[in-house]
Amino acid sequence: GPFGGITAATMIRAIELQADVHGFPVALTVNYLAPIVDGEFDVHARAVRTNRSNQHWLVELSQDGEPRATATAVFAVRRETWTDTELQAPEVPGPDGVVDASGQFGLVWPRNYDMRFVEGGLPGPDAGESASSVTTLWVRERQSRPLDFASLTSVCDIFYPRIFLRRGQYLPAGTISFTVYFHADEPELAAQGDDFVLATARAQRFSAGHFDQTAQHWTST
Repeated sequence: GPFGGITAATMIRAIELQADVHGFPVALTVNYLAPIVDGEFDVHARAVRTNRSNQHWLVELSQDGEPRATATAVFAVRRETWTDTELQAPEVPGPDGVVDASGQFGLVWPRNYDMRFVEGGLPGPDAGESASSVTTLWVRERQSRPLDFASLTSVCDIFYPRIFLRRGQYLPAGTISFTVYFHADEPELAAQGDDFVLATARAQRFSAGHFDQTAQHWTST
């Protein structure tokens, strides 16, 4: 079955294909209600309000007559304004000197990506617990294609669960809710092309059977 990133990407793409879409993605939240299995599914996207500069959407993905995922999204018209980025990308070696480790996952979907871990790779059987939940990697799609909003949405969910790294072992875990904020615009995506994206993630708290994680994705230059 698909991983959460491709489900979220499908829902963004469903909005992009609507005749009344206004602007480009700036925010998306997907809630995963139940597993999506192999087979057909339906996606219904509805604009609930369109303002002069932004548009609000509701999306539902259903399978066999049952809802499997819901989403809210905000699209907006981007304008040239004052711009600054306070957060800085981590300083890491380039991807050329790092080995592709996507084959370590033992799953089908990671094979669609070239994933080169700089730190916090998938723990081995004797890894033991870690004091840090940070993972940083270079990633790009294995089948070369220019980055767009759908593929960017998908790669935002590239990280394995942070609990694996902290505990040093595989544990039952699944995504309940997933939010993406899109700071890149179309020219920036076009400039990125099919090159590697630098991605880094960490958890903030583990408690009562749940945990969060926050991540950033950076262009290759």
